[in-house]
Amino acid sequence: MSEFLMRSLMFVPGHNEKLLISAAKSEADVLLFDIEDSVQPVINKQVARDTIQKYIQDGIFDKRIVYPRVNDRESGELLRDIYQLTIPGINGFVYPKAKRGEDIYFFCKLLETIEYEKGFPIGTFKIIPLIETASAVLNAQEICAASKRVIAIAYGSEDFITDLEGVHDREHISLFTPRALIAMAARAYNITPIDTVHVKVHDLEDLERNLKLSKTLGYEGMLVLNPKEIPLVHKYFSPSDKEVADAVEMLELAGEASKNGEGVAIKEGKFIGPPMIKAAGKTLLKSKLINRKRIL
Repeated sequence: MSEFLMRSLMFVPGHNEKLLISAAKSEADVLLFDIEDSVQPVINKQVARDTIQKYIQDGIFDKRIVYPRVNDRESGELLRDIYQLTIPGINGFVYPKAKRGEDIYFFCKLLETIEYEKGFPIGTFKIIPLIETASAVLNAQEICAASKRVIAIAYGSEDFITDLEGVHDREHISLFTPRALIAMAARAYNITPIDTVHVKVHDLEDLERNLKLSKTLGYEGMLVLNPKEIPLVHKYFSPSDKEVADAVEMLELAGEASKNGEGVAIKEGKFIGPPMIKAAGKTLLKSKLINRKRIL
């Protein structure tokens, strides 16, 4: 689990000052300032870099987690993106269209060079790769393993479907297998899996169906396009009061059993084994992070 909440990661076009100011007041856990797809024509990419830098340095996003989405290594814009935005107040970067581990290794070394030149501790800026192609899904494990900077991987379904030449069907069958593979790859490397955006932003019923599946598959959070999605996203990726109470009780019973020399505790006729104790600990950690955010 990440050291900070990653239930909702909201995209905000980096060149749109009105939306950037609005994002500062949003409840999103992570803000993804876009310099890539939503910033067109190309001339606006420098506008986005300048605008993001200005607002970060003005302090409007103090105490917020900020990850700009940069352009990929073949765009001709990547070096400009990260050289200008490796600044205090930026936590790391979303790297798009990662196809294999080599892409992330390259990006990691680029960041390392800039950190050294600017005097940042090596490893300051983290990476969230976007898995957006068929090859990326099949190479998800090596992408996770490519750098210690990788704290999460996120699924980008629309580019994936285009690359697959498939159909984004109503039941989302075409997304099920990549969703499952990406979540498993992330968990295998102890990083956070983030689910794809919900493109029908005004259809909250469909969003809820997706969130139920997402949580079932093991995802920790979701990419978000509109602030109206955030309350529902947070509902599904936050432990309920009952889940928190059950976790507290479970750990107390396990502690008592250990103190009394009993090998296994029992709750409601079920054995409390190590996996359940581990899950209870994660539930309480997430609850603690949520309470800390509310105070801030």
